[in-house]
Amino acid sequence: MSNTPGDVPERAVETESSGEAIVRRAPKYQSFLLIGVVVGLIVAMALTLIFQRSPEELDASKGELYYSPMQVFGFLLLICVPIGVALFGILAWVIDLRARRRSTVVQVGKVEVRPIDVETSDAAEAQPAASAEETSRDVSSHESVSPNEEDTK
Repeated sequence: MSNTPGDVPERAVETESSGEAIVRRAPKYQSFLLIGVVVGLIVAMALTLIFQRSPEELDASKGELYYSPMQVFGFLLLICVPIGVALFGILAWVIDLRARRRSTVVQVGKVEVRPIDVETSDAAEAQPAASAEETSRDVSSHESVSPNEEDTK
């Protein structure tokens, strides 16, 4: 018996269903947010290098403090990364809204083929249903003993 898509087993149940589905392209938000983090990092690095000041340039009489370039970079990261994530998140959302306008509705069909177990179906047809008395007698004759009960006997 081959497993090609058009083959149906001899004893199988085939059910068909159909419906509608909406097809559209959607942006991956995770990628956009990650790009926002990278852009925020680059902007923070650029601002740190552009506005770097040496301790000699500061006027202590005016209360100006010196921050090392790493401290400035850290402060700018705290500002630029969330802004980059927010901007690229909004960009992804706008692209998603535009993609929803271009969505199309298509008809889809689903075919399920479930093979019938020949042994189970033949056995079920050959044996008549047992009465309630026979069932209760069978259950009582097959009692299992737990390991704790074996020790007490």
